[in-house]
Amino acid sequence: MKKLFEQLYAHQPLSSEQAREVLIAITEGAMNPAQIASFLTVYLMRPLTVEELEGFRNAMLELAVPFEAGRFCMDLCGTGGDSKNTFNISTLSSLVVAASGINVTKHGNYGVSSISGSSNVMEYFGYQFTNNPETLLRQLDRCNICFLHAPLFHPAMKSVAPIRKELGVKTFFNMLGPLTNPAKPAAQCTGVFNLQVARLYHYLLEKENKQYTIIHSLDGYDEISLTSNVRLLSHTGESILNPIDFNSEKLLESDLFGGHTIEESASLFINILEGKGTAAQVAAVSANAGMAIKTAKPQESLSDCIEQARELLQSGRAKEVFKQLLAA
Repeated sequence: MKKLFEQLYAHQPLSSEQAREVLIAITEGAMNPAQIASFLTVYLMRPLTVEELEGFRNAMLELAVPFEAGRFCMDLCGTGGDSKNTFNISTLSSLVVAASGINVTKHGNYGVSSISGSSNVMEYFGYQFTNNPETLLRQLDRCNICFLHAPLFHPAMKSVAPIRKELGVKTFFNMLGPLTNPAKPAAQCTGVFNLQVARLYHYLLEKENKQYTIIHSLDGYDEISLTSNVRLLSHTGESILNPIDFNSEKLLESDLFGGHTIEESASLFINILEGKGTAAQVAAVSANAGMAIKTAKPQESLSDCIEQARELLQSGRAKEVFKQLLAA
């Protein structure tokens, strides 16, 4: 371990295999809390390399509780960490995508930069977190969606959680969530909080046989915010789109506010599902869900996918999926 720290302190990056080995060593208790804190601090002072991100990702998937969906699935998941406190756009979008007939294995956790993350809102409405494959497969069969609560699938990370909390700052673990879905979905629509992370994801995902779109709004959101132009990186190329390209006017940051409490966030969530959302809220969900549908079905036009998403949301079909999921 001493040689590893000497390498890092000399500003020498780890290879993919070294990164994999060190993360496994941490989970096996080979590092004490002071060493773990020191290790995490290195990456507060410099960015991860692609090889390091790949190694950490591989370790987490290797240590994860596996889940085989046995069918084409996709995930809609953001890194969080954008400090924007938006309403639950990716969770609502996931329900819309499931209503379209696409299977969704939604990987989520408690909020990082918002009052209410996907796990917070699901828990509020009584969804029972589980890693039981029979239950999850039943939910996929009945609803086209299941929810994979990250702590149940990554128990090895439990030893790191208290140290991350004590540090009180964003660490590279915030970047790993969207890359470590235990279902290993064939398609992925992922938002990231800065362009540097978007590039890392792009370099990593383009090596894999996966349909993906990486989203970064240029004003810092880890989703299509419609408050600015958005950069998209995918298996088909790279582009910058504006709100008009998503059949929307430009929105204000206040249009996406997620509330001061979990109760407020939950109220916004159910209002939108019930067709009572504002035009801006509907536009944001439709844009993100439409982009996900387009990612899974690249032959369809983005405009058509967005309008399909809007209809699924406003007709109540996404709400029915949510009700079925809670009952499944």
